[in-house]
Amino acid sequence: MDEFVVYILYSEKFNKNYTGFTSNLIERFKSHNVLGTKGYTLKFRPWTVIHVEFFSSKAAAMRREKYLKSGTGREFIKNLILKL
Repeated sequence: MDEFVVYILYSEKFNKNYTGFTSNLIERFKSHNVLGTKGYTLKFRPWTVIHVEFFSSKAAAMRREKYLKSGTGREFIKNLILKL
C-alpha cells in the first residue's frame, strides 16, 4: 500500500515556506535541499521539515496540499512558524 505525505518546509535563513506532497519524503527532502538543480526551493536552501501529515490516498494528500495553499491553510502555516 502506498502512503502519501503532505509536508511543509521552512527556510529560516530566508523566512520562506514551501508546501508539497510526495510518496517518498526522504528522497523529496534530499531533492529540495541537495540534489535539485532548478525550481523555487533551490533559491532558499537550507530547508527544515516543520510539519508532516500522512494519507493513504494520493487524492486525499492532494486535497490537503491544496487546502494548505489556500488562505486559511497559509494562516495555519504561519501559526506553525510562529511556534518554532
